[in-house]
Amino acid sequence: MSVTGRSRVTRLNTLTGLRFPAAFVVFLYHASLLGFLGVPMLSPGNVHDYYRSVHHAGALGVSFFFVLSGFVLTWSARDTDTAQRFWRRRFLKIVPNYLVVWLLALVVFAAPYTDMKIGLLNFFMLQVYYPDFSVNFGVNPAGWSLAVEAVFYLSFPFMLRLIKKIPANRINLWVAIVGLGIIATPFLSTHLVPAGSVFMPMEPETSVNQYFFSYILPFPRVLDFVLGVLVARSVMSGRWRNIGMVWAGVLLIASYALGYFTPYIYSSRAVCVIPAAVLIAAGAIADEEGRFTVFRNKVAVWLGDISFAFYLVHFTVLEGVWRLLGSKTYTAPQAAAMMLLSLGVSVLASWALYGLIERPLTQRWSNPRKRPAPVQQVVVPAQSVPLAVGRAGEER
Repeated sequence: MSVTGRSRVTRLNTLTGLRFPAAFVVFLYHASLLGFLGVPMLSPGNVHDYYRSVHHAGALGVSFFFVLSGFVLTWSARDTDTAQRFWRRRFLKIVPNYLVVWLLALVVFAAPYTDMKIGLLNFFMLQVYYPDFSVNFGVNPAGWSLAVEAVFYLSFPFMLRLIKKIPANRINLWVAIVGLGIIATPFLSTHLVPAGSVFMPMEPETSVNQYFFSYILPFPRVLDFVLGVLVARSVMSGRWRNIGMVWAGVLLIASYALGYFTPYIYSSRAVCVIPAAVLIAAGAIADEEGRFTVFRNKVAVWLGDISFAFYLVHFTVLEGVWRLLGSKTYTAPQAAAMMLLSLGVSVLASWALYGLIERPLTQRWSNPRKRPAPVQQVVVPAQSVPLAVGRAGEER
């Protein structure tokens, strides 16, 4: 039960429906990177224009997922659960798909450019501890965020235990503190971390070292996850000030627009994360109150269900489709058609991953089998035995 007395819904379909749009903006961003990664999908001028139009869309999608993870895991946490069972479920949800796409990416495009060290670091989700883009985004470039999420999952049972001790009337204060910590992260990175001599090829004014500490390193990104946990606790305790889905969406769009006027290290890390949390809270409250949202229809929820697989596989599909079509430079309309084709193939590949790997494994192995209860022998008084007994279960 929620503190308001209503029975709390366990499946937040609006938040499930929001997952695919978040993954889709990452798809748009990664398509813009192909020209910077040796894949001349567009002419140099068109690549630059397209990149500038979506240059912090990927960061928005990633931040949304980090906050969403903390929110949903807190919302669905079971009082009787154990850390071991939680880790088991997360492992089965994340790791099989991750490794399948890791292998697929090697086969499709990464093997000729990936040495054994980078391959193994990515295999074991250790690529996010080295300030080197060739390591961070080696093999499957989308996989780095799963390595960050692994830190969230390992710490969640202990983190939730501590956060539950915060009095309800102080939850929103902690939301504000963590939000300020997120906003301060790029500031501290640019002022405390040496810039070094390597700068981002797409953002020549942004140091790779500073971007790594602000955006990729797991420990600062834990703040995004904690924000989701705290916002969930605020909603569950009735302390959250809800502004509704429409205004939350307007706020998120406005923050994204603001990102075009801020340095990249800020737009990629701090500008959109608070509005994303506000939208997530609004979606959960709408589901709890049974109000209509456009993200709760069957198609949106189905796309949300396969969104994790889509997020993992889409970059490999973009590379694979471009190679199959002849590895050439396209005009803008041709490139748009290629992206639509890649989007369709990514959805189909995600459906296959979800239906053949993710869903069967999680359904079959997420929870340990219950041992059958011992059969107790019941002694029946002689006078109560029927006079005539036919087949089992039948009395005459």
